[in-house]
Order: sequence, then structure tokens, then C-alpha cells
Amino acid sequence: MMDSTNPNSIFDEYKKVIGQFKLPGMDVSAILESRRKDIEAIAEANTTALAGVQSLAQKQSEILRTTLTELQSFAARAAQSGGQPAANTGEVVQQALRKALADMQELAGTAYRAQSDSVAVVTKRVAEHVEELKTLLQPKK
Repeated sequence: MMDSTNPNSIFDEYKKVIGQFKLPGMDVSAILESRRKDIEAIAEANTTALAGVQSLAQKQSEILRTTLTELQSFAARAAQSGGQPAANTGEVVQQALRKALADMQELAGTAYRAQSDSVAVVTKRVAEHVEELKTLLQPKK
């Protein structure tokens, strides 16, 4: 299986696949070598995306942990103050959980937009690459 975060591994895999095809009058290795930077950029984008997803998950966990800790503290104080939970305890809990979920959703939305922007950059480069290959592969007159 290909390691999507290692540029050398990705490049070697592409070389192996493309090396299976023989195109008359074409130096496939030279063409592929000229695209090494593209492949490295894709690997870097994958690494960055993975780090972003991991960071997002950690931040969402922190938000939830902080909210639950605050709710636990609130419940303990309410219990100590009279043994009976206040009438609005349920409402306070619901509001705190709604806020935590809204914060987590906002983070996910921000991450999604950043990822979409990154994908757009890579997609643009891939389209340019295809056009360059078309030019390279046209028969010489």
C-alpha cells in the first residue's frame, strides 16, 4: 500500500506503474522526473491535511472535555448548596452542551473551508499538469 505522506514512496509507486507502459519515442522516466515536484506537493498537501484533521479532533475533544468538566462542577455545587438541583439545572446543561456543539461545528466548518481551498490549489495544478502533458505527448512535426 502506498504511503500518501511520503513523497519518495509516492514517486516510486508512480514510477513503477508508469514504467510498465512503453510509449514509442517517449522517455517516460524523464517526463515523470519532471513531475517530481508535483508529486511532492501532493504528498505535502496530504500531510498537512492529516495534521489539520488531527488538530481539529484534539480541539473538539478539548471543547467537549472543558464543557463536561464545567457541568460536573456546576452539578457538584448545586448538590452542595441544598441537595436538590436547581430548577434551571437542566436548562443550564442543555445550553452548555449546545454551545459546545456549536463551537465544535464551527471548527469543523472552518477546517472544511480550509481543506476545500487546499484541494482547489492542487486541482488547479493537476489541470495544468494535464495540459502540459498533452503538449509534451503531441507528435513532433
